[in-house]
Amino acid sequence: MRRHCMNVKLGIALTIALLLVPSVVLAGTAKATIKIATQSPLSGEMSAVGEGMKLGTQLAIEQLKGPVEKLGFKVELVPFDDQGKPDVGVANARNMITDKEILAVIGHYNSGVAIPSSEVYKEASLVEVSPANTNPLITDRNLPNVNRVCGRDDVQGAVGAEFAKSLKIKSAYVIHDKTTYGQSVAEFFRDNAKKLGIEILGFEGTEERSNFDPILTPAKAKNPDLIYFGGIYSQAAPLFKQAREKGIKARFLGPDGLDSSDLTKIAGKTVVGMNYTTVAGPVTVYPKAKEFAKAYKEKFKKDPEPFGAQSYDSTAIALKAIEAAIKDAGGKLPSREAVAAAVRKVKHNGLTGNIEFDGKGDPKKALYFVMQVVSEDPAKWNDNKEVKRLEIAAPPLKK
Repeated sequence: MRRHCMNVKLGIALTIALLLVPSVVLAGTAKATIKIATQSPLSGEMSAVGEGMKLGTQLAIEQLKGPVEKLGFKVELVPFDDQGKPDVGVANARNMITDKEILAVIGHYNSGVAIPSSEVYKEASLVEVSPANTNPLITDRNLPNVNRVCGRDDVQGAVGAEFAKSLKIKSAYVIHDKTTYGQSVAEFFRDNAKKLGIEILGFEGTEERSNFDPILTPAKAKNPDLIYFGGIYSQAAPLFKQAREKGIKARFLGPDGLDSSDLTKIAGKTVVGMNYTTVAGPVTVYPKAKEFAKAYKEKFKKDPEPFGAQSYDSTAIALKAIEAAIKDAGGKLPSREAVAAAVRKVKHNGLTGNIEFDGKGDPKKALYFVMQVVSEDPAKWNDNKEVKRLEIAAPPLKK
């Protein structure tokens, strides 16, 4: 009888031990998957920069996911192609908010895509950390889930105007692409240039992509010292090339939408020597980005495009916030609201500098550069010359 009781006890103990085995195994595996999404143009004429943004995020996840995975969660990248089109970005955003595993979005490239898409993210408190969006409305709507690591167009336009004044420019003809981004930065340049005494001989918008004669003919007749183009490199390159072919001798200047190796790939020697302002200098201007550039080239067999390092930093901030939110949730999957709140609290010493957000999601201080194109070889785009560097505090929210 005693032996029987012992056998029963032993059997019960063995059964309990066997039942515990799956729990032990499960404890060493991921509790759940956490996804970080990107939204940028992965196809079409802006795909060079959009792809670079995605790859910057991919590299950051691979290198920095360790702390989150140690807490028991698998981290995955989910890239979305917004094609640089607002309707596509909004449709992608609708799909994102239905996937409860997506806890952060890194994007967009185009402000005109980011603004309506972020209204969708707001519905689900899905946090957006933007590497590249510069339109003031990105943050001036004061949404708790929207942030950016870069500067703003109201400041960038002023930086461009100040630089034009330093070149002793007396007159300018301003052209823009009619997008939210391009028209806005062109307006900021125009208004600040006027204040500095630069005569604005024309302000025109165009959606043309190939034949710029209708807009360049009146520009040539005015004989400006400078042509300022507010828009993207894919449109700027043929515009500048045709301007030279037409005999226009004005200097060229534009914002960070021109910042891509594809500008020289399309326009060649036409744009050598021209200047552009940017909120994201090439990786060569950031000492801490040297290892990033090396790892990026080893993995992807090409140099980083502009905003690749900013995408890396944006992702690093998202991962830090997710880690903090998991800990605050007692090791459980955090809510999107918690991640969004944690992002605003992150102080990040990143590749592109120290990043800390103000109450509306702007970096408290941002870098602005004036660059000069040094070669017609697209492979040498990251060798462009830094002419000027400024660190400027974000403007306060207007009441």
